[in-house]
Amino acid sequence: MDSILVSGGGELNGQIPIAGAKNACLTLMPATLLSEEPLTLTNAPRLSDIKTMTELLQSLGAEVTSLQDGQVLAMSSHDINNHTADYDIVRKMRASILVLGPMLARDGHAVVSLPGGCAIGARPVDLHLKALEALGAELELKDGYVHAKAPGGLKGGTVDFPLVSVGATENVLMAATLAKGTTVINNAAREPEIVDLADCLRKMGAQIDGDGTSTITVQGVDRLHGATHPVVTDRIELGTYMLAPAICGGEVELLGGRLNLVGAFCEKLDAAGISVEETDRGLKVARRNGRISAVDVVTEPFPGFPTDLQAQMMALLCTADGTSVLEEKIFENRFMHAPELIRMGAQIDVHGGTATVTGVDRLKGAPVMATDLRASVSLILAGLAAEGETVVSRVYHLDRGYEHVVGKLSGVGAKIERIKGQ
Repeated sequence: MDSILVSGGGELNGQIPIAGAKNACLTLMPATLLSEEPLTLTNAPRLSDIKTMTELLQSLGAEVTSLQDGQVLAMSSHDINNHTADYDIVRKMRASILVLGPMLARDGHAVVSLPGGCAIGARPVDLHLKALEALGAELELKDGYVHAKAPGGLKGGTVDFPLVSVGATENVLMAATLAKGTTVINNAAREPEIVDLADCLRKMGAQIDGDGTSTITVQGVDRLHGATHPVVTDRIELGTYMLAPAICGGEVELLGGRLNLVGAFCEKLDAAGISVEETDRGLKVARRNGRISAVDVVTEPFPGFPTDLQAQMMALLCTADGTSVLEEKIFENRFMHAPELIRMGAQIDVHGGTATVTGVDRLKGAPVMATDLRASVSLILAGLAAEGETVVSRVYHLDRGYEHVVGKLSGVGAKIERIKGQ
């Protein structure tokens, strides 16, 4: 397997272009299943997860063509000839469950394997299933597959989520666009990716109100048509690269960055002593002066601090002045990067869903292992500020969520290279 070699020391200066959002694109792609007409996505990220979703859609009979070096995805689902999402594909990525709602809404039946993905705790699909049942779906779990049918088509209903779920909101939102009547989704997720999906669906002819709030109302229509839609900026990639100059010093402009995507995150950066300024082209980030200050972080659904930036924020706080407390309230097993940071000299004490980080003067390079997607990039960030060399292994996780990491970071002065596995 490949690894990444990072040599620490030195400030970072320059510009980093931010790609389209992985989590948005993985949601927008299944929307093609809702219409016989073409759906084209621009500003698509070039990631292994996008290839997996492409493979899944093609296995169902959709046509997916990658154009302009992968930044444009041209899709057509005029001939869906298979309604079974097979385990061999679905196991690679949890977002695969998002084909369930669209197939069920359009054709009245679907069989989808229970999904896989990063090993960061239980992420059950029961919220997806209960939401679809509220629209009249008949569901049966058999041999690891969800067998779903709606013989007379889906019907509008009220969905009351007991807790906020981005994926379940996305699944039922897509399904509701073709359901007969009105659907009300209560306690809906408010993430920018939800708003982006709703924008795309409206371009396809859907009638949706309230996206971005906790109550979304959908008036079902008979059919959706084709559209062209740009994928929203990846707020997690944006936040990750904002931390690079915060950790290393220097000044980096993140092209395409927007404050409204990372508001709660920017509040914590400000408290730590990091300057974030809007520019004509994005966001400019620099450390204000000297050592950063410790801050406490609690992960929450949007608009709160994102769980997907917790690992990277921990890397920053490892050398902060004082003690920081990070509380993980989204996933129960998301501190697996802590032991690897400790190998680099960090002082971290984990108890359940809380990690206490006492800042040290300097981290030291070491061989470390990535345990999941966000953990992998947090170790790279830590390596940039550490003395000596850090080798991050198992970086296949990284390819699922970050395109051209080595190129983007070396472009602003980082000493980083990818070592091909034997």
